[in-house]
Amino acid sequence: MRVSSTMMIDNYLTQTNNVYEQQTKLMEQSDGSKLHRPSDDAIGYSKYLRYSDSKAENNQYQENVKTGLSWMKNTDSAMVDMTDRLKTIVDKTMQAANDTNTEDDMRALSKEILGAVQQVVSDGNTQVNGRYLFSGQADLTQPFVTSVEEKDRGVIKFLDEKQAEFFNKVTQFLTLKDEEGNEYYLNTRTGDYYTRDFVQEGYKDVIISGSATVRPGDAAGKLALGTDFVGISEYFDNMGVINDDGKAWTGDYSGKELKLATITQTVVTYKGDTKHISMTKENGQQDQTSDTVNVNGLDLCGTDLFDDKFSGNKQSGSAMMNNLYALVKRVESGDSRWLQTDGVTVSNNAHDDVVISETKLAARSQVYTDVKSMLEDRALTVTGDISEIADTDVAQLSVLLNTITTIYSMSLAVGSRVLPMSLADYL
Repeated sequence: MRVSSTMMIDNYLTQTNNVYEQQTKLMEQSDGSKLHRPSDDAIGYSKYLRYSDSKAENNQYQENVKTGLSWMKNTDSAMVDMTDRLKTIVDKTMQAANDTNTEDDMRALSKEILGAVQQVVSDGNTQVNGRYLFSGQADLTQPFVTSVEEKDRGVIKFLDEKQAEFFNKVTQFLTLKDEEGNEYYLNTRTGDYYTRDFVQEGYKDVIISGSATVRPGDAAGKLALGTDFVGISEYFDNMGVINDDGKAWTGDYSGKELKLATITQTVVTYKGDTKHISMTKENGQQDQTSDTVNVNGLDLCGTDLFDDKFSGNKQSGSAMMNNLYALVKRVESGDSRWLQTDGVTVSNNAHDDVVISETKLAARSQVYTDVKSMLEDRALTVTGDISEIADTDVAQLSVLLNTITTIYSMSLAVGSRVLPMSLADYL
């Protein structure tokens, strides 16, 4: 076969270009990555893309967890301050329940309790970076707003554990009064109402006689729900403020006119919503119980007679705070009898409600903390996988680059001497 000079030149240039291409690819790897395009390593590049997606996803989850932990940390701080204030309220309520207090003593105690209640409301309005912690998803709205003027609110009879057990797990009654000021307690679920003496002491005699729960004949009377007494929502709003129909309502007990008892007090309105904020922390089905990072007004304040599921009203989100303001008015009026029973229950219940919310938040915070550690470990693993596939072996690259550079230089030197000269060189 005849080999022409043109064929020699073409073959030389092809080989030289191949060497130069190899040198160029090795030079690209000097940036630390050996994968710049799918053609570099199709299988390795597909793995690299999957690992990169996993890393980006993991980074987002870590950011969510970081934000969630920050939110819960600030919320917990506000709730810790609340519990401290509520401890003070419990202690001061116990002091106020003492019959030996003078009027000056009660006024002083009422001011101390009022200050603590106001601080609880202030803690409920805690905000971080312009977002309110206890407003639910409406976190740009101040959650708790106190009324400028005092309003007439219904009076709740709070039952202790033994009373609640006797009255079939009912923990709150609505207070009625006759024209002489005698109190009666209405079970709004059944329409039965009882004398004060029976609810306070008389039920104990029934237990001694052998009956563990209330009997039909124990009631002083019964209001026909839907006629004489339609229900809570007909006469009270969800914060317990009585309306005109409630003020006009009357019942009858042995010829005595019964009316709905009220107390004039400050009322707190909850302006947030009852939704939760979730910050996704890992793949899989979302669990609102563990993914929730906030505490809303309903979580914090619970419900009472005026806004529970039996009331017909929507949940208020401020029940606990309104009952605390009722407590303040009772201390101010020197009602030690009420404080010895209901007052102690109100203050303890408020403290317990916040502690329970704080405990639930702490449990969720621990879940996020555990996930944070897991995500950090996963990030190291994914980064290692990416490094194994995409990172350049610097020592190997140096040897290969020096070798290919030497070959390329030699090729150019040999070619300049061996290739046939062109016509231009003769001329």
